[in-house]
Amino acid sequence: MKLLSWNVNGVRAAHGKGLLDWMAASQADVIFLQEVKALEADVEHIVWPAGYERAWNAAEKKGYSGTALFSRTKPLSVVRGIGSAAHDAEGRAITAEFPDCYVVGVYVPNAQPELARIGFRQEWDRALLGYLKKLEEKKPVLLCGDLNVAHEEIDLARPKENVGSPGFSDQERDGFRAFLDAGFIDTFREFETGPGHYSWWTYRAGARANNVGWRIDYVMASGSLRPHLKRAWIEPQVMGSDHCPVGVELKF
Repeated sequence: MKLLSWNVNGVRAAHGKGLLDWMAASQADVIFLQEVKALEADVEHIVWPAGYERAWNAAEKKGYSGTALFSRTKPLSVVRGIGSAAHDAEGRAITAEFPDCYVVGVYVPNAQPELARIGFRQEWDRALLGYLKKLEEKKPVLLCGDLNVAHEEIDLARPKENVGSPGFSDQERDGFRAFLDAGFIDTFREFETGPGHYSWWTYRAGARANNVGWRIDYVMASGSLRPHLKRAWIEPQVMGSDHCPVGVELKF
Protein backbone atom coordinates (compact mmCIF):
# COMPACT_ATOMS: atom_id res chain seq x y z
CA MET A 1 0.00 0.00 0.00
CA LYS A 2 1.28 3.40 -1.01
CA LEU A 3 -0.31 6.25 0.94
CA LEU A 4 0.12 9.99 0.33
CA SER A 5 -1.20 12.88 2.42
CA TRP A 6 -1.23 16.57 1.50
CA ASN A 7 -2.66 19.74 3.01
CA VAL A 8 -3.56 21.51 -0.23
CA ASN A 9 -4.68 24.81 1.40
CA GLY A 10 -7.74 24.99 -0.82
CA VAL A 11 -8.48 22.27 -3.35
CA ARG A 12 -9.69 24.72 -5.97
CA ALA A 13 -6.47 26.72 -5.73
CA ALA A 14 -4.38 23.53 -5.81
CA HIS A 15 -6.32 22.34 -8.87
CA GLY A 16 -4.86 25.28 -10.75
CA LYS A 17 -1.36 24.50 -9.51
CA GLY A 18 -0.86 20.92 -10.67
CA LEU A 19 -2.85 18.87 -8.15
CA LEU A 20 -4.32 16.51 -10.74
CA ASP A 21 -0.98 15.92 -12.45
CA TRP A 22 0.58 15.09 -9.09
CA MET A 23 -2.24 12.70 -8.21
CA ALA A 24 -2.05 10.93 -11.56
CA ALA A 25 1.73 10.56 -11.39
CA SER A 26 1.77 9.41 -7.77
CA GLN A 27 0.61 5.85 -8.37
CA ALA A 28 -0.71 5.97 -4.82
CA ASP A 29 -3.27 3.50 -3.53
CA VAL A 30 -4.66 6.06 -1.09
CA ILE A 31 -4.45 9.87 -1.27
CA PHE A 32 -5.71 12.00 1.60
CA LEU A 33 -6.19 15.75 1.15
CA GLN A 34 -6.71 18.25 3.96
CA GLU A 35 -7.92 21.82 4.17
CA VAL A 36 -9.87 21.37 0.94
CA LYS A 37 -12.07 24.38 1.82
CA ALA A 38 -14.89 23.19 -0.41
CA LEU A 39 -18.04 21.14 -0.60
CA GLU A 40 -17.85 18.21 -2.98
CA ALA A 41 -20.49 19.96 -5.11
CA ASP A 42 -18.11 22.91 -5.46
CA VAL A 43 -15.64 20.75 -7.38
CA GLU A 44 -17.98 18.52 -9.36
CA HIS A 45 -16.54 20.00 -12.55
CA ILE A 46 -13.09 18.56 -11.77
CA VAL A 47 -12.20 15.40 -13.68
CA TRP A 48 -10.31 13.45 -11.03
CA PRO A 49 -7.72 10.82 -12.02
CA ALA A 50 -9.42 7.62 -13.11
CA GLY A 51 -9.69 4.60 -10.86
CA TYR A 52 -10.23 6.27 -7.48
CA GLU A 53 -13.13 5.89 -5.08
CA ARG A 54 -13.83 9.21 -3.35
CA ALA A 55 -14.97 10.20 0.15
CA TRP A 56 -15.53 13.84 1.14
CA ASN A 57 -16.03 15.46 4.54
CA ALA A 58 -16.71 19.17 4.30
CA ALA A 59 -16.98 21.55 7.23
CA GLU A 60 -20.34 23.07 8.03
CA LYS A 61 -18.69 26.48 7.68
CA LYS A 62 -18.20 27.17 3.98
CA GLY A 63 -14.65 27.66 2.73
CA TYR A 64 -13.13 26.26 5.92
CA SER A 65 -11.19 23.11 6.80
CA GLY A 66 -12.54 19.94 5.14
CA THR A 67 -10.97 16.68 4.01
CA ALA A 68 -11.13 14.25 1.10
CA LEU A 69 -9.89 10.69 0.63
CA PHE A 70 -9.22 8.90 -2.67
CA SER A 71 -8.59 5.15 -2.85
CA ARG A 72 -8.02 2.71 -5.69
CA THR A 73 -9.72 -0.06 -3.72
CA LYS A 74 -13.24 0.49 -2.48
CA PRO A 75 -13.02 0.67 1.33
CA LEU A 76 -14.89 -1.90 3.38
CA SER A 77 -16.37 1.06 5.25
CA VAL A 78 -16.02 4.84 5.48
CA VAL A 79 -16.65 6.97 8.58
CA ARG A 80 -16.62 10.75 8.67
CA GLY A 81 -15.51 12.35 11.92
CA ILE A 82 -14.17 10.81 15.12
CA GLY A 83 -17.41 10.58 17.07
CA SER A 84 -16.91 13.91 18.86
CA ALA A 85 -19.76 16.32 18.21
CA ALA A 86 -17.67 19.31 19.25
CA HIS A 87 -15.11 18.59 16.55
CA ASP A 88 -16.92 16.77 13.77
CA ALA A 89 -18.71 19.86 12.45
CA GLU A 90 -15.38 21.04 11.05
CA GLY A 91 -14.91 18.16 8.58
CA ARG A 92 -11.53 17.19 9.97
CA ALA A 93 -11.44 13.39 9.69
CA ILE A 94 -12.19 10.48 7.38
CA THR A 95 -11.64 6.82 8.24
CA ALA A 96 -11.44 4.19 5.51
CA GLU A 97 -11.32 0.52 6.44
CA PHE A 98 -9.28 -1.84 4.28
CA PRO A 99 -8.60 -5.58 4.72
CA ASP A 100 -5.24 -5.09 6.46
CA CYS A 101 -5.70 -1.79 8.32
CA TYR A 102 -7.66 1.36 8.87
CA VAL A 103 -6.50 4.59 7.24
CA VAL A 104 -7.51 7.61 9.31
CA GLY A 105 -6.90 10.96 7.66
CA VAL A 106 -7.09 14.06 9.85
CA TYR A 107 -6.65 17.80 9.74
CA VAL A 108 -5.84 18.67 13.34
CA PRO A 109 -7.12 21.99 14.74
CA ASN A 110 -4.59 24.81 14.92
CA ALA A 111 -4.04 26.22 18.41
CA GLN A 112 -4.23 29.76 16.94
CA PRO A 113 -2.14 32.83 17.90
CA GLU A 114 -1.52 33.19 21.63
CA LEU A 115 -2.84 29.61 21.94
CA ALA A 116 -6.39 30.97 21.86
CA ARG A 117 -7.77 27.57 20.86
CA ILE A 118 -5.45 25.31 22.84
CA GLY A 119 -8.26 23.87 24.97
CA PHE A 120 -10.20 22.82 21.86
CA ARG A 121 -6.99 21.36 20.45
CA GLN A 122 -6.22 19.36 23.60
CA GLU A 123 -9.75 17.98 23.65
CA TRP A 124 -9.30 16.95 20.01
CA ASP A 125 -6.03 15.13 20.75
CA ARG A 126 -7.64 13.14 23.55
CA ALA A 127 -10.74 12.33 21.51
CA LEU A 128 -8.69 11.27 18.50
CA LEU A 129 -6.40 9.00 20.52
CA GLY A 130 -9.39 7.34 22.17
CA TYR A 131 -10.98 6.83 18.75
CA LEU A 132 -7.81 5.27 17.31
CA LYS A 133 -7.37 2.90 20.23
CA LYS A 134 -10.91 1.61 19.69
CA LEU A 135 -10.11 0.99 16.01
CA GLU A 136 -6.95 -0.87 17.00
CA GLU A 137 -9.05 -3.39 18.86
CA LYS A 138 -10.11 -4.65 15.42
CA LYS A 139 -7.06 -4.03 13.20
CA PRO A 140 -3.96 -1.78 12.90
CA VAL A 141 -4.24 1.91 12.08
CA LEU A 142 -2.43 4.32 9.78
CA LEU A 143 -2.97 7.94 10.82
CA CYS A 144 -2.04 10.62 8.30
CA GLY A 145 -2.47 14.34 7.86
CA ASP A 146 -1.56 17.80 9.04
CA LEU A 147 -1.12 17.24 12.79
CA ASN A 148 -0.22 20.91 13.35
CA VAL A 149 2.67 20.20 15.70
CA ALA A 150 6.43 19.93 15.39
CA HIS A 151 7.27 17.26 17.94
CA GLU A 152 10.97 17.83 18.63
CA GLU A 153 13.44 20.65 18.02
CA ILE A 154 14.74 18.75 15.00
CA ASP A 155 11.31 19.14 13.41
CA LEU A 156 11.56 22.88 12.82
CA ALA A 157 14.31 25.13 11.54
CA ARG A 158 14.20 27.67 14.39
CA PRO A 159 13.10 25.90 17.58
CA LYS A 160 14.49 28.42 20.09
CA GLU A 161 12.59 31.31 18.52
CA ASN A 162 9.35 29.32 18.50
CA VAL A 163 9.18 27.80 21.97
CA GLY A 164 5.59 28.20 23.17
CA SER A 165 4.32 29.23 19.74
CA PRO A 166 1.30 27.54 18.16
CA GLY A 167 2.55 24.23 16.80
CA PHE A 168 5.48 24.09 19.22
CA SER A 169 3.87 24.62 22.60
CA ASP A 170 4.39 22.22 25.48
CA GLN A 171 0.71 21.33 25.38
CA GLU A 172 0.75 20.32 21.71
CA ARG A 173 4.05 18.47 21.98
CA ASP A 174 2.73 16.57 25.00
CA GLY A 175 -0.38 15.73 23.00
CA PHE A 176 1.74 14.28 20.22
CA ARG A 177 3.87 12.37 22.72
CA ALA A 178 0.73 10.70 24.04
CA PHE A 179 0.28 9.01 20.66
CA LEU A 180 3.85 7.70 20.78
CA ASP A 181 3.35 6.52 24.35
CA ALA A 182 0.24 4.68 23.17
CA GLY A 183 2.35 2.72 20.67
CA PHE A 184 2.07 4.73 17.48
CA ILE A 185 5.14 5.18 15.27
CA ASP A 186 6.28 8.35 13.52
CA THR A 187 7.03 6.52 10.26
CA PHE A 188 9.31 9.19 8.78
CA ARG A 189 11.67 8.93 11.75
CA GLU A 190 11.90 5.18 11.23
CA PHE A 191 13.92 5.96 8.09
CA GLU A 192 15.36 9.47 8.55
CA THR A 193 16.81 10.77 11.81
CA GLY A 194 18.55 13.87 10.48
CA PRO A 195 17.53 17.56 10.48
CA GLY A 196 16.36 19.80 7.68
CA HIS A 197 13.26 17.85 6.63
CA TYR A 198 10.11 19.94 6.68
CA SER A 199 6.58 19.84 5.27
CA TRP A 200 5.31 23.40 5.84
CA TRP A 201 6.82 26.84 5.22
CA THR A 202 5.33 30.26 5.83
CA TYR A 203 4.78 32.29 2.68
CA ARG A 204 6.76 35.13 4.25
CA ALA A 205 10.43 36.10 3.76
CA GLY A 206 11.44 33.39 1.31
CA ALA A 207 11.06 30.68 3.95
CA ARG A 208 10.58 27.84 1.49
CA ALA A 209 13.45 28.85 -0.76
CA ASN A 210 15.69 28.92 2.30
CA ASN A 211 14.13 25.79 3.81
CA VAL A 212 13.11 27.56 7.01
CA GLY A 213 10.25 25.20 7.73
CA TRP A 214 8.37 22.95 10.09
CA ARG A 215 7.59 19.24 9.93
CA ILE A 216 3.94 19.18 10.97
CA ASP A 217 2.55 16.64 8.46
CA TYR A 218 2.90 12.99 9.38
CA VAL A 219 2.03 9.39 8.72
CA MET A 220 1.75 7.56 12.02
CA ALA A 221 1.28 3.81 12.32
CA SER A 222 0.27 1.27 14.91
CA GLY A 223 3.36 -0.43 16.31
CA SER A 224 2.26 -3.76 14.84
CA LEU A 225 2.74 -2.29 11.35
CA ARG A 226 6.47 -1.66 11.85
CA PRO A 227 7.50 -4.94 10.09
CA HIS A 228 5.41 -3.92 7.07
CA LEU A 229 7.02 -0.50 6.56
CA LYS A 230 9.06 -0.21 3.37
CA ARG A 231 9.75 3.52 3.26
CA ALA A 232 8.45 6.91 4.38
CA TRP A 233 9.23 10.24 2.80
CA ILE A 234 8.47 13.93 2.30
CA GLU A 235 8.03 15.56 -1.13
CA PRO A 236 9.31 19.15 -0.69
CA GLN A 237 9.72 19.56 -4.45
CA VAL A 238 5.93 19.43 -4.91
CA MET A 239 4.56 22.96 -4.99
CA GLY A 240 0.99 24.26 -5.03
CA SER A 241 0.48 24.78 -1.29
CA ASP A 242 2.36 26.06 1.74
CA HIS A 243 2.55 22.37 2.72
CA CYS A 244 4.05 19.53 0.73
CA PRO A 245 2.94 15.90 0.51
CA VAL A 246 4.17 13.17 2.85
CA GLY A 247 4.00 9.46 2.19
CA VAL A 248 4.52 5.92 3.35
CA GLU A 249 4.66 2.54 1.65
CA LEU A 250 3.88 -0.75 3.34
CA LYS A 251 4.01 -4.35 2.20
CA PHE A 252 1.33 -6.69 3.48
